[in-house]
Amino acid sequence: MKKSLLTLFALAAMSASALAADIKPALVYGTGGKFDKSFNEAAATGAEKFKAETGTEYRDFEPTSDTQGEQAIRNFASRGFNPVVAVSFAWTSAMEKVAAEFPDTKFVIIDSVVELPNVRSVVYKEEEGSYLVGLLAGMASKTGKVGFIGGMDIPLIRKFACGYAQGAKAANDKIEVFQNMTGTTGAAWNDPVRGGELTKNQLDQGADVVYAAAGATGLGVLQTVADNKKYSIGVDSNQNHLHPGSVLTSMVKRVDLAVYNAFKDTKDDKFTAGVTSLGVKEDGVAYALDDNNKALITPEMTAAVEKAKADIIAGTVKVHDYMSDKSCPK
Repeated sequence: MKKSLLTLFALAAMSASALAADIKPALVYGTGGKFDKSFNEAAATGAEKFKAETGTEYRDFEPTSDTQGEQAIRNFASRGFNPVVAVSFAWTSAMEKVAAEFPDTKFVIIDSVVELPNVRSVVYKEEEGSYLVGLLAGMASKTGKVGFIGGMDIPLIRKFACGYAQGAKAANDKIEVFQNMTGTTGAAWNDPVRGGELTKNQLDQGADVVYAAAGATGLGVLQTVADNKKYSIGVDSNQNHLHPGSVLTSMVKRVDLAVYNAFKDTKDDKFTAGVTSLGVKEDGVAYALDDNNKALITPEMTAAVEKAKADIIAGTVKVHDYMSDKSCPK
């Protein structure tokens, strides 16, 4: 009897150990770097929240090339990490290959769709959040000219630009919207000097509000705008605090929620695959209002942007999705 009890205790300990081993979260960032104060850093914030709440450690990796990204995803999976979260559309093909090789591992990809039974794809309605900050830009502009600086020239970033322009034109149908992309490779996410140069050109043309959707490159945009005493708009994370009084608002994209939920759902054995789409209604995208920018947002602006939020949720305002129709309204 005593031997049987010892055997049961040993089996229970082994089961508990095996269960704990299943919860080994891993995170692979995009090539902009973990501390970009934007997209990747939002992902890290979600992972840190999970760690603080559960005491569960996670591993992460900052690739500097597409090859390193695929290697990291495969390496984490082969070492038993679960779930493995890939934070960038750039890891789409890598995810398709690696997730197929490790069918028992749970994977998450952010900003792309991979249709495999063990992959959760999290996408956002960036056009909706960009519409809101575009509306605020249009209302704040005194010159009738606003700007947009994108990172890598891809449809996803055109989606930001398109929603922003639509929002700005909702505030002022005669407004002029300047648009520049930083580059055509992954390096475009991490070039603040070039971001600053493009911004200065737009300011010289009369833009007095510039929205950056460019990862770490956006830090150069925000700095240049602050130096020239104009308004900028941050992206992904709340960047209002970077230049208080200069950052009009930020288009917050809740990448932190996607990472946190991936870790927690796996821990709670509630992980589901498939596509999750997060917009204004789901609080997946929003404009940021805090002590750093509240003096810049007038009551009229607040009323207008809150009405726009309600109208988007109700479906009475339709924001154009560049991903489904490349003809962005002029």
